[in-house]
Amino acid sequence: MTDTWEGPPPPEVFRRAVSTLGRVQPRPEVRLERIRPPQRLAPFSHALAGRIDDGDRELVTARLVLLHDPDGQDSWDGVLRVVAYLRAELETEVAGDPLLPGVGWSWLTEALHAAGAGCTALGGTVTQTSSARFGDIAGPERTDDVELRASWTPLGEDLLPHAEAFCELIAVAAGLPPVGVAPLVQRNS
Repeated sequence: MTDTWEGPPPPEVFRRAVSTLGRVQPRPEVRLERIRPPQRLAPFSHALAGRIDDGDRELVTARLVLLHDPDGQDSWDGVLRVVAYLRAELETEVAGDPLLPGVGWSWLTEALHAAGAGCTALGGTVTQTSSARFGDIAGPERTDDVELRASWTPLGEDLLPHAEAFCELIAVAAGLPPVGVAPLVQRNS
């Protein structure tokens, strides 16, 4: 998939930012691929999709979009903007927890901090959803999800830390332990 834009080739700042995003090495459970970026949000854009599957079930699906407007936009506080979206399947007991939105937001802020992904103008939403299917609709009887939508302005053109934070966000939302930490297995006596 190639990046698309109308008009002249993208500025060097955008090309460098895209290049640094491409250097990310996600952990094995995280599937990352380039996708067609949105066309009307900014003159130049680049997008990645991430996911974690469990057999035939998609536990987490996510998107990371890099936007570039050479003229900047007032709300961006810069010429580059990163937009993230994540949807993660939840266990029913967790879905109704009133603390979930704050916890979900902390997944992002802690991942950005841990990766050293400096940013400004960070904002977004965390939404809990529960769906019940009735009648002749395919899919599980009930699903519970959390959705995170966020955007921020990176401090600098090296977006590798932002891509690393994105991959960590996906892993945390899926409930994976940190790299190098083995999950505890409950033994039956």
